[in-house]
Amino acid sequence: MSITHSLPIPAAGSRHRIRPWMAVCAALFAVGWGGNEFTPLLVMYRQEDEMTPLVLDVLLGAYVLGIVPALILGGPLSDRFGRRPFFLPAPLVAVAGSVLLALGASSPTVLFAGRVLSGVALGLVMAVGTAWVKELSQAPFDTGAREGSGAGRAALALTAGFALGAGVAAALAQFGPSPQQSPYFVHIVLAIASFSLLWRVPESRRTSDDGRPLLEDLKIPSAVHRRFLFVVVPMAPWVFGTAASAYAILPGLMMSKAPGLEIAMSGLLCVIALGCGVGAQRIAGRFDDPGSARGVGSALAVTVVGMVLAAVAVGLDSLAWVAVAATALGAAYGLLLVGGLREIQRIAGPDDLAGLTAVYYSLTYIGFFIPAVLALVGAWLPYTVMFVIGAVLALISFSIVALSWRRHLP
Repeated sequence: MSITHSLPIPAAGSRHRIRPWMAVCAALFAVGWGGNEFTPLLVMYRQEDEMTPLVLDVLLGAYVLGIVPALILGGPLSDRFGRRPFFLPAPLVAVAGSVLLALGASSPTVLFAGRVLSGVALGLVMAVGTAWVKELSQAPFDTGAREGSGAGRAALALTAGFALGAGVAAALAQFGPSPQQSPYFVHIVLAIASFSLLWRVPESRRTSDDGRPLLEDLKIPSAVHRRFLFVVVPMAPWVFGTAASAYAILPGLMMSKAPGLEIAMSGLLCVIALGCGVGAQRIAGRFDDPGSARGVGSALAVTVVGMVLAAVAVGLDSLAWVAVAATALGAAYGLLLVGGLREIQRIAGPDDLAGLTAVYYSLTYIGFFIPAVLALVGAWLPYTVMFVIGAVLALISFSIVALSWRRHLP
């Protein structure tokens, strides 16, 4: 891959102590914060604005409508035109989303629009930013980085943003002033601050215009690689399927266990799940093996355990067991996210890294529709049974991956 940069690379010991990948990770963190600050507030909207569970689950998944187009378009186009033009606007789009969420507390329509904008910002940073961090975590930008560190850095920044965004939002909504606005104001300040750090980050992709139609850039050759189809695709929806189960489904089922502190309880479960996700990401490299699917397989095994524990927790109607289940589901999320990113960064060619990252993240966000689906099916099946079914489906996914354990290596 041809590398160029529009600004000087800070040399070691220079006065610019923030390395380029750190500035991009700061924006990933800030936009991730905005993407998940809404989740623990679902309880608040249900209580104060009397929105139905189905409306809230639709709002929870609404930002997928912004994420997927931003992923599918932003990723491949940044492979052609560079990372900066598609990444720099993302924090400002996230600000616009939070402004709408702060203003539209009692309007599902305004909240829906705000969630979609938050999704657009998140989609851009996930596809473009993950690729940018990967490229900035190698020579000539970072000569001391280990192989695979780019995937870990990007995943950690996003997950930390998801976790702290949910935790701070829940604390402000439960105990702070203006509960329907103050969580979003904090994010607005954070996103603007992260945007200010991006101006000195060098470009890592050379702009190329070889006369091909733009639609050609939307084709991702490595998306039909057998390793991607038989190892990455079966696990991808579980990335946010596990996360959504931990901090969107379980808190709603446990509201009666924390009277008066429902929002704080929801935020606590978010922090537990995503905090365990951060911890799992720190050790995910120990499970990874370029010669097998051990990283993904280990993550799916933990997913099965997490789903079983969720079924037990709901069956016992126990907040303590819900915390245990959230721990396992959060760990599964962290291992899945990094395991998938490591696989695609090995599969992708030099000219479709962001494009394949976009396809991967689009598949992961299928999992965010699980709460809405379960809310509909819940009229016929208890959640205990549905989590058992989830465990069986995760076991099937593991079996599919196991069949390609050492096959179709890139």
